Amino acid sequence: MPRVSQLFFKTATVFFLIGIILGLQMGMSGDHAAFPAHAHLNLLGWVTSAIFGIYYALNPARAEGRLPMIQFAIFTIGVIIMIPALYFLNLGNTAMVPLVGIGSFIVLAGVALFAAVVFSNEA
Repeated sequence: MPRVSQLFFKTATVFFLIGIILGLQMGMSGDHAAFPAHAHLNLLGWVTSAIFGIYYALNPARAEGRLPMIQFAIFTIGVIIMIPALYFLNLGNTAMVPLVGIGSFIVLAGVALFAAVVFSNEA
């Protein structure tokens, strides 16, 4: 399996564990104010990262070179910035709005790089 696939699967697994813990915390406390952060973490961190990993595993020629690793780094950094900021924003800290926006645009850049990999004529 290509290295970038392994990295996406490992990262997805960590995000999934954190998402489950966040969901349990919300359920035990009865406070579901942070559910948007929980949903974004599970969909972007777990599901999307796993799909990226599957794509690269099924298309190992597309996993070669620097672009897939750059895409992994940018997407992951975006999720790491966006999700905690969204969590605290959902709890009422409006100072997090700029970080949510910055993280969201970094995630967008990671997805755009993935599109560049998918639509590239090189492999």
